[in-house]
Amino acid sequence: MHIAHHNFFLFTKFMKNFKFFFAAFMLLAASCSNDESLDSSVNNFSEQALAPVTVHVKGFSVSQEEFSGPITRAAQDLGDYSGINAVTLAFYASNGTEAYKSTQAKGDVNFGEFSLSLPMGSYTMVAVAYYHSDASPLELTSPTEAAFTGTRAYETFATTQEVVISNTNAVDISATLDRVVTQLKVVSTDGKTADVSNVRMTFSAGGKDFNPTTGFAITNTGFANTVGNSAAVGSTSTSLSFLFLATDEQNINVTIETLDADGAVLFSKTVNNVPFQRNRVTKLTGAMYTNEALSGTFQIETAWLDEYDANF
Repeated sequence: MHIAHHNFFLFTKFMKNFKFFFAAFMLLAASCSNDESLDSSVNNFSEQALAPVTVHVKGFSVSQEEFSGPITRAAQDLGDYSGINAVTLAFYASNGTEAYKSTQAKGDVNFGEFSLSLPMGSYTMVAVAYYHSDASPLELTSPTEAAFTGTRAYETFATTQEVVISNTNAVDISATLDRVVTQLKVVSTDGKTADVSNVRMTFSAGGKDFNPTTGFAITNTGFANTVGNSAAVGSTSTSLSFLFLATDEQNINVTIETLDADGAVLFSKTVNNVPFQRNRVTKLTGAMYTNEALSGTFQIETAWLDEYDANF
């Protein structure tokens, strides 16, 4: 009986010590599990400390002398320029993951100002201001790829910027965008005839997609752009088309066609080696509707080259 009593005493003492050490171990484990990790593989972005970021896309570079007339302005407020009606802002993490993307339309409150939060890390910021149309919306997928996904391109300004978030302090960023497209303007010297409904401009090179970082076209195989012709019968007409170039200056063959309501070609002429340059307008002027078109010429006007005549 004495031995049994002694063993029971030792067992009771062991259990008390075991409970103490077990409770201490569980307390330590809970403390370790509550420590916040900055490793994104451990914590989701929502669990990490976030830094407030404000981006002001309030202006962009517009050279009116080169693109829209004789008046030169170094910068113009985003909301004051009629050539664009939307702006998209995106942040991409160093591994290419899209951390944030938002699009604003002209008329939205504080158009061009974005407020967001980002975890600590390195990012590439992409801002694109453009003319939005449901017929050919813009799709931004990375700092090096964006495209108008319909039948045509529109006026576009873009910029990219490296941004590092190293703490939770507020970050304020201002971005000025540069025009990355060129424009073709086709002007008739004769009056429109009643059978013409559309004008088609076909480019042998250039594209509707572009690299927001470089501003250059990704696809350089050309495309066709058909636009309506609303000029009154007997009046001269102007037809516009935007495109992205593979280099800052590029010579492209342009085919100009007038079409009737059924899409039949009424007139067609190809002008070879038409010079284009980013942020510049190339103007082709010639007869398109009358018999004069059979023997006339198209004159090419550019802001950076002397005028010359091409057989039409």
